[in-house]
Amino acid sequence: MSIQAIQHGILENKSQIALQLIQVFLVGLTIGMVRVVIPGLAESEFNLDKQQLLLLTSFVVVFGVVKAVMNLLAGRLSDQYGRRRMLIAGWVVAIPVPFMILYAPSWNWIVAATLLLGVNQGLCWSMTINSKLDLARSDQKGLVNGINEFSGYAAVAIAGVATAYIANLIGARQGLFVFGIVVIVLGLFSSIFYIKETLPWAKLHQTGKPSTGQQSLGRLFIQASWHDKALLSLNQAGLVEKFTDAMVWIFLPVFFLSKELTLIEGSAIISVYALVWGGTQLITGSLSDKVGRKVLIVGGMWICGLSLLSIVYTEGIFLWTLEAGIMGIGMAMLYPTLGAAVADFAPIEARGTLLGIYRFWRDFGYAVAALTLGMVAQMTQALTAPFLLASAAMIASGLYVLIRLPNRKK
Repeated sequence: MSIQAIQHGILENKSQIALQLIQVFLVGLTIGMVRVVIPGLAESEFNLDKQQLLLLTSFVVVFGVVKAVMNLLAGRLSDQYGRRRMLIAGWVVAIPVPFMILYAPSWNWIVAATLLLGVNQGLCWSMTINSKLDLARSDQKGLVNGINEFSGYAAVAIAGVATAYIANLIGARQGLFVFGIVVIVLGLFSSIFYIKETLPWAKLHQTGKPSTGQQSLGRLFIQASWHDKALLSLNQAGLVEKFTDAMVWIFLPVFFLSKELTLIEGSAIISVYALVWGGTQLITGSLSDKVGRKVLIVGGMWICGLSLLSIVYTEGIFLWTLEAGIMGIGMAMLYPTLGAAVADFAPIEARGTLLGIYRFWRDFGYAVAALTLGMVAQMTQALTAPFLLASAAMIASGLYVLIRLPNRKK
């Protein structure tokens, strides 16, 4: 493709951006299908009771570690070999997941299926946002992050409710199998036949700008994870925000079941969190381009922390739904803004790699959070303990960003 044929901008590339939004929607459906039903299966199908809370977290630990590593590798590989190839590879890896869930004879099979799902998410979700950043203008980073995360997390919410309903009709395993096969086939087919390679757009972003030179992955990792105070503050915030999401994934379904809510009632409350998170990002992503990143990141971290705290001290579906919605607003404030802020501080030629490093730390947070929260729950045998720990972590992390992140709008 010639340089003359390439233009940056959301409107200028609306067809490919729309197709990429469909891709991330399908990726969101893939992860959303296991976020509500699987914790419920732990006790009913695999005999994991409330005395085995640490073992329950194992599938999220594995998911977090694998997705983190894939984010790191995918960012670098996509800079070298292209976004589209990584996207297709991610869908191919996901093909066995529904079969493994359907035929799993033990909890270890669920953990193994989650490992493959981590590879799928690390490759596919990363590529959808990298491609949109390539296609968009430099002043649209927050907006494009917002619409990407809106599409993905709206799908997470829809999948949570849909799979809970389907599980009620035909059984949990059968429902996840049918839902998963349809989504994965659609994702693979559309990525092969409709998605374009966006590296030419990424290279054009770099035209006329000074280059920092090609740096090794190891050197960039150390720089972003330790020496650069801005990237360090953003990476730690990405890691810690997964304490909120791990709570929603692992402990909220168990908490609501312990309060004698049905699987569908609990999934509906949890889906409010994801729907509000997804929808509000259409506003917060663009807003961060105008008012700056820090205020939204810090405010979002604190809102999430306080919302988690309030859940354990209230009763009733109405209040829990309200708190889930407020927590979704907090996540919408911080989530797309963190990615956009990393892009602010990243040299163009290393942006895919540095975003991959950020996503490594962010999704490694799943493992850190699940393991830490699971150990606390196991030791205390109290479902309230992980809520308190996650709340404290979110508030402390937000304070660190407030102190360490430079004020910089774009």
